[in-house]
Amino acid sequence: MSLPRLPISLHPFRPRLLDHLRAYTRNDFLHDLGAGLTVGVIALPLAMAFAIASGVKPEQGIFTAIVAGFVISALGGSSVQIGGPAGAFIVIVYGIVQRYGLTNLLISTALAGVLLFAMGALKLGALVRYMPVTIIIGFTNGIAVLIALSQVRDLFGLSIDKLPGDFFSQLHTYATHADTVNPYALAIGCACLAGLFLWPRLFSPGSLLPDKALEGITLRTASRMPGPIVALVTLTAVATFLKLPVETIGSRFGGIPQGLPSLALPPFSWDGARQLFIPTLTIALLGAVESLLCARVADNLITQPRHDPNQELMAQGIANMVAPAFGGIPATGTIARTVTNVRAGARSPVAGIVHSATLLAVVLVAAPLAAYVPLAALAGILLFVAWNMGEWHEFARLRHFSVQYRTILVGTFLLTVVFDLTVAVEVGLVLACVFFIYRMSSLFRVEPDPAPPAGGVRVYRLYGALFFGAVAKMEAVAESLPEGTRTVVLEMHRLVLMDTSGLDALERLQEALQRAGVRLLLCDLNEQPLGLIRRAGFAAALGDTNLCRDLPSALASAAA
Repeated sequence: MSLPRLPISLHPFRPRLLDHLRAYTRNDFLHDLGAGLTVGVIALPLAMAFAIASGVKPEQGIFTAIVAGFVISALGGSSVQIGGPAGAFIVIVYGIVQRYGLTNLLISTALAGVLLFAMGALKLGALVRYMPVTIIIGFTNGIAVLIALSQVRDLFGLSIDKLPGDFFSQLHTYATHADTVNPYALAIGCACLAGLFLWPRLFSPGSLLPDKALEGITLRTASRMPGPIVALVTLTAVATFLKLPVETIGSRFGGIPQGLPSLALPPFSWDGARQLFIPTLTIALLGAVESLLCARVADNLITQPRHDPNQELMAQGIANMVAPAFGGIPATGTIARTVTNVRAGARSPVAGIVHSATLLAVVLVAAPLAAYVPLAALAGILLFVAWNMGEWHEFARLRHFSVQYRTILVGTFLLTVVFDLTVAVEVGLVLACVFFIYRMSSLFRVEPDPAPPAGGVRVYRLYGALFFGAVAKMEAVAESLPEGTRTVVLEMHRLVLMDTSGLDALERLQEALQRAGVRLLLCDLNEQPLGLIRRAGFAAALGDTNLCRDLPSALASAAA
């Protein structure tokens, strides 16, 4: 006997790049070339900074941006999304490296890639959009705080060999090493932060520079230079020329190798993979949320068709499966680089491919120069990223929202900071479900008719959704019936939804009324409750004569 085949429909694999190439022009390429070069230059310091903050070597961030960035652009479902290492992963990756080691991080990343690809193939991309915004804001702000906290060591130049992974241990470590502050590192970090805040404002209308000066070719060119690159090059030159006693990429990591590493798969075993279930799930969940949020932001900035969430998840999955083979860390869509890509004139995924090629060219040509980059400058860049990453204005607006909204947002934020992202999202989702159930149950009402008909007929009107959180209100109907009641009519026109628990409550009500010799009539049912009542057999048990079209026909039946 053969088993029936389940009708599972997989999402077709079709990268958005194929649609663009069918009508691709030379003008499109020129726009994509300029945008890709711009984003590639911006991505270089961010990739190194994200990798260092994650507890791995700077070249691993660059390799991730090259390999994963190429795959995400070439195979993704968005026209302009830029992929690579993201600030949101810093805390997650650092914790995994500290607890499980680098090799297990690579295995977790590859397994998360498999999970992401499966989510896209099974058409689960749309489900990620159901994540409550309060949880997203909460853990995003929490991650921003943790990123800033992780950069205190390099910003102040503290003599700390190894920074612990949890919040309170980091605070204790900073407190015990507060006497090792390096004033030169602090000056470089503060100068980097100040420069990043002032650079875009320096060339805006009404800035310190006179309007006539802004008309010059040199200043117009300077205004288009990315702030992180300007800060990195300037501060690296100052620190090198003045021979400042600050820690650099070269002094801590020995520089960056020229070229990509050889392909090497991390050792894999099922016993080890079982221990990595939580890290794998965390990387996959955060990668899916971040990439699809980024793609939605990009959709609002362009005129091209909206992104395909399932194709995007499949591309993210392949990128995270391939990147670990080159020593790469988790990758996802990055909002800052994607927005820069759009504003620089990108028209297709070719811009993302050019961005990856730009990074590869920099590694092949200028990798030795990275050894002179002060870590304090990278710390300043990451603090700037953390500031822009957090939605701090949402805390000021909390007083305008309900207690439930505030509890979920603040609770997710605190749990992210104190514990980790997985705990925060799990508790946040549970709280969101509990509050939703409470809210929906409070909206369900059973109201008696204030002027009941004569002849022992009682009419009750049902409002809202009759589900497991609201069945207690139905139990009170039989207990509150006055003496002499012969018929109970439930008018259900405003009952929009009923689940099996609500159906069970109706069946219990029917049994209680039968024992009391009272007839039950249901009238004016909507499609969903009526369909459930018929499928469950309650309509047959109740009797077709007790299912009425509207209230007048129910009253006529009760009087018969």
